[in-house]
Amino acid sequence: MRQDIKLLASYYVDKFGTRNPYELARCLNVELQIGDMGAKCGCYMFLKKHRCIFLNQNLSGSEMLLVLAHELGHAVLHRTQNCYFIKNKTLLSSDKFELEANVFAAELLINDDMIDEYSNCTIEQFSKCVGIAEELVRLRLKNQNSNFFCF
Repeated sequence: MRQDIKLLASYYVDKFGTRNPYELARCLNVELQIGDMGAKCGCYMFLKKHRCIFLNQNLSGSEMLLVLAHELGHAVLHRTQNCYFIKNKTLLSSDKFELEANVFAAELLINDDMIDEYSNCTIEQFSKCVGIAEELVRLRLKNQNSNFFCF
C-alpha cells in the first residue's frame, strides 16, 4: 500500500505541477477553511458530497503545511471518512488511515532532491532544515533506498 500512496502523490504532483498543499487542495476542489478550532489542529470531512479541510489558525506556517498535506491524504485516500489531526498524537498513530495520510504527506512534502541535498545530515538535522516533523522524514525514508541518514 505504501508504494501505491507514493505513486498517487507523484501522480498529483506531476498532474498539477506543484507540491504545495494549498495549490493541490484548490486543484482537487477540496474546500479549505482556516479558523479557531480549539485544541484540534485540523480535520477532513466529507459533507454533502464535498471534501472539506479545516485547519486551526493558531498553527505555525510549517505546521499548517504538514497538517494540510496530511488532511489532503485523507481527501484522496479516504474520501468518505471524517478524520481529525491532533498534534502530538496523529503523527505517532498506528491507525491505518492515519498512517496512510502521514505517508501521503511525507511523499508530498519531501522530494528526492531534498533527500539528496541533505544526504550528509541526520534525520533530526534534515527535519530542522526543511521544517518537517522527524516522524514524516522517517516515513519518507522508509520508501527511499538511502543509507545516508544516521538513525
